Amino acid sequence: MKKQTLTLSQRMLVAGTLFGMFFGAGNLIFPVHLGQLAGRELLPAIAGFVLTAVGIPILAVAAIGITHSDGLQALASRVGRGYGVVFTCVLYLTIGPCFAIPRCATTSFTTGIHPLLPAVWGERIPLLVFSMLFFALVLFFSLRPAGITVWIGKIINPVFLIFYGILVFSALLHPGASVAAAQPEPAYQSGAFFPAFIEGYGTMDAIAGLAFGIVVIDIVRQMGVTGDEAVSREVLHSGLLTGVLMAVIYALTILMGAQSRGLFEVSENGGIALAQIAGHYLGRAGSAILAVTITFACLKTSIGLVTSCAETFARMFPQGPAYPAWAVLFTVFSFAVSNVGLSAIISYSLPVLMLLYPLAITLVMLALCGGTFGHDRRVYRSVTAFTLVAALPDFARSLPESARTALHVQPLLDLAARWLPFYERSLGWVVPALLGLAVGIAAKKLRKSS
Repeated sequence: MKKQTLTLSQRMLVAGTLFGMFFGAGNLIFPVHLGQLAGRELLPAIAGFVLTAVGIPILAVAAIGITHSDGLQALASRVGRGYGVVFTCVLYLTIGPCFAIPRCATTSFTTGIHPLLPAVWGERIPLLVFSMLFFALVLFFSLRPAGITVWIGKIINPVFLIFYGILVFSALLHPGASVAAAQPEPAYQSGAFFPAFIEGYGTMDAIAGLAFGIVVIDIVRQMGVTGDEAVSREVLHSGLLTGVLMAVIYALTILMGAQSRGLFEVSENGGIALAQIAGHYLGRAGSAILAVTITFACLKTSIGLVTSCAETFARMFPQGPAYPAWAVLFTVFSFAVSNVGLSAIISYSLPVLMLLYPLAITLVMLALCGGTFGHDRRVYRSVTAFTLVAALPDFARSLPESARTALHVQPLLDLAARWLPFYERSLGWVVPALLGLAVGIAAKKLRKSS
């Protein structure tokens, strides 16, 4: 008889593994910075951030399980076979070797390690040495994917949670100021929900959820659950447990950031804010705790990303390199990109996220609600086409100024500001996506009638 459910301990282990893969560099630096920006507008900021940084990522994992898709490519191929290949490659390269993995290494060095080093050492050579050691560990664990639940769920995760818990509770027990006294920044005074919603893009977790779905499915199957319905149910249960834990940590971190306004001005980024908070409450030991916390958080996420990317490309191109070769390639490339610097990585990742996030969100929603329109391909294509066109202005607006000038995108931005509702909130794709849904359903009904 086939096993239909996991035990509670197995379910907790799967949830811990998923949490470990999700919770990385951006999950630490963005919420604490958001707390400083939002100030007393804390509750709507938490709601907006949790929606994009927890809700949508968990729904993305669930979409892979519920639709019984064999990974993102199968899910995206509901739009079209070619689109499935292209979207999968672009998404995995974004959350993999091009942006997310290098950002993990560079963030852990810039925020945690570099402040502990003598100033005379500079940054370039220490970053090179640190990233070399960092990616050596990533490759060691990634070449052993069968042990991912042990490495992340049983070893790295607990170490991270212990050290981060020390920092958070030290700050919350002795707040620098009450939340009511923290003045929100101008963008958050008239409504903190929408800017916090966009701030959640920086975690990359919504698109990572589409990537991690297949990893979680494989783990559940390795534990003995084989039926499609049972697997999807266990993936959803583990995702909900992960979401609860992430939401609690985000809320506490945002609160910590808001209360720090009584001690510090709004920082340039969350990494600086975390360093200031750790140094204030825990002194030199605090800086060491922060270094260990961020390094372990980034290490476990990098392992999950390399594993997901390598497994996916090995499946997509069965005549090409095997899993170990892809893992080595992605690790080496990530090492090279990480030495470009954190600022460059962030500046060039933002436009890509502004384009990919709407496409990922609509794909997840269509997959979850596809039963209402029979997963008709016309609906998938119509929504995706409308969303893609409407997301292009947000992509163009997020480009570095030099790139915007060279590409002469200002007429496109003016047109979008005039005709796209919610464009000023970077959500100009929402109404076109709904219009695409209506057009697709109408086309389906007309086809059925004829």
